[in-house]
Amino acid sequence: MQISYAPLQRKRAVWLFALSVFLLSLLVLRLAWLQFVRGPELRERALAVRLRDIPVEAKRGTIYDRTGRELAISIDVDSVYAIPSQVRDKTATSVLLADTLGLDKAFVMERLQSDQSFVWIKRKISSDQAAVLRAAGVAGVSLTQESKRVYPNNQLACHVLGFAGIDSQGLEGVEYQYDSVLRGVPGWISIEYDARGQEIPDAVHRYFAPTDGLSLVLTIDQTIQYICERELALAVANHGAKAGSILVMDPRNGEILAMANYPYYDPNQYGIYPSEFRRNGIVVDTYSPGSTFKPVVAAAALEEHVVSWNDTFLCEGSVLIGNRRIHCWETRGHEEQTLLQVLENSCNVGFMEIAARLGIAKFYQYVEAFGLTSRTGVDLPGEAKGLIIPENKAKPLDLAVMSFGQSLTVTPLQLVSALCAIANGGTLYQPHVAKELRTADGRVVERYSSEIETSVIAARTAAELNDALESVVEQGTGRRAFIDGYQLAGKTGTAQKIVDGAIAADQYVSSFIGFGPTRDAQVCALVILDEPTGDHYGGQIAGPVFRTIMQEIYRYLGIPVVTEGS
Repeated sequence: MQISYAPLQRKRAVWLFALSVFLLSLLVLRLAWLQFVRGPELRERALAVRLRDIPVEAKRGTIYDRTGRELAISIDVDSVYAIPSQVRDKTATSVLLADTLGLDKAFVMERLQSDQSFVWIKRKISSDQAAVLRAAGVAGVSLTQESKRVYPNNQLACHVLGFAGIDSQGLEGVEYQYDSVLRGVPGWISIEYDARGQEIPDAVHRYFAPTDGLSLVLTIDQTIQYICERELALAVANHGAKAGSILVMDPRNGEILAMANYPYYDPNQYGIYPSEFRRNGIVVDTYSPGSTFKPVVAAAALEEHVVSWNDTFLCEGSVLIGNRRIHCWETRGHEEQTLLQVLENSCNVGFMEIAARLGIAKFYQYVEAFGLTSRTGVDLPGEAKGLIIPENKAKPLDLAVMSFGQSLTVTPLQLVSALCAIANGGTLYQPHVAKELRTADGRVVERYSSEIETSVIAARTAAELNDALESVVEQGTGRRAFIDGYQLAGKTGTAQKIVDGAIAADQYVSSFIGFGPTRDAQVCALVILDEPTGDHYGGQIAGPVFRTIMQEIYRYLGIPVVTEGS
């Protein structure tokens, strides 16, 4: 019998055909999935393999003084980068780059041998260096434009401005404090290369434009800043001081007009200076204020009515507190004095009695109210706050010593803010250095208003104390700050420094704080000289500096001078 295989062969053919159709369908579905569903994603991934991103830095916003003069600007400069896979002769290229850019040949060779698709060789080079590299036309080495921070006035206001780093990031001062608005948003250029790492002519090039930063207008006045820096440098040199500071504020609103710390540094070359040169001592350091603290004690006592201008105080040169004798700076004593004379003579014994009448609780209440135990909130980085013995541990001896500004510390900024409250009629303002944020075309984005912290004393108390402080300048310890017709009020200060937890016998901080005009204060200033040699009393060496800067500020601002008969 003959067996037929035809049905079996047809059955196999049908199954084979069905399997082929099934596999082909899977292939079509897979192709459709890759083409239509994942197509855009895969195209982007393939493109990413062929593209190199070249960063385009945003231009940092300009910083202006209050009158619109430029304090910090950004200029366009060239930076050198390499695509290692495109560099044909790495040895010759490394020699050329090292010689032109002043770099170590081994460093450049290491960069060129990197397996990265993009490496920086040197950032922000000179125009002459850029011209040499453009003329050489080295394969795999290119230039891109970046932004470089420049401070056209060099050291002027260096401690306020701070500086920006190689990546245009703010590192100190307002450059750091307002980095997020000054810095902008960087962009980039994407260039397409083939499998051998060669740029494809007329291929895909993408440009993502950077967003430049906003510009910042400060409360600082360039002219007043220059006056303060010039006079501070002279004073430090003339008196052999270790360092010095001058702070000028507008007591009507807390705006900082000038802030100078000596020694200075040039933010264009900040790396060549010791780190301590870059320290903004007015904000980040505390010191014993000495007798410049006495107006706060007097204001508290007058406000609490524990003293009056008719009271008298006996000074015999010292007073016994517990088992310790505390001396006045005038060891012979001032004899019997009125409250006004206690201020004029800066009598320590008189102020110890005033503080005793005030009492520990009220003393601490006003020290806190004047902002001397907390940070001011100034818009500068690293602010410190004053140190004082905890109230629950304070003894009568501590109160006596604190009454003339020892055994406690404040920042210069805290002290000036407190005196501004006395000068303006009793209102404590938050100090600040930023005035406005603007776009590149000058449109104002944000204005920084002065915040009123609190009212600390009555206007009448402030007015009486202001007249007394004017008398200190006219016929008291502040006579060297006197200028006929200028209506200046102020207070001298001489404090012994604390070294290794003990009072140093021959190291002093000499200072003068004051304001003017007395009855319509527009300018408040503090002068500090750290460890002067020879004369060390604040009235003798800091008072004349205050007089000079106030005289020039009056002339610059056009503040009227009172003449006889007016």
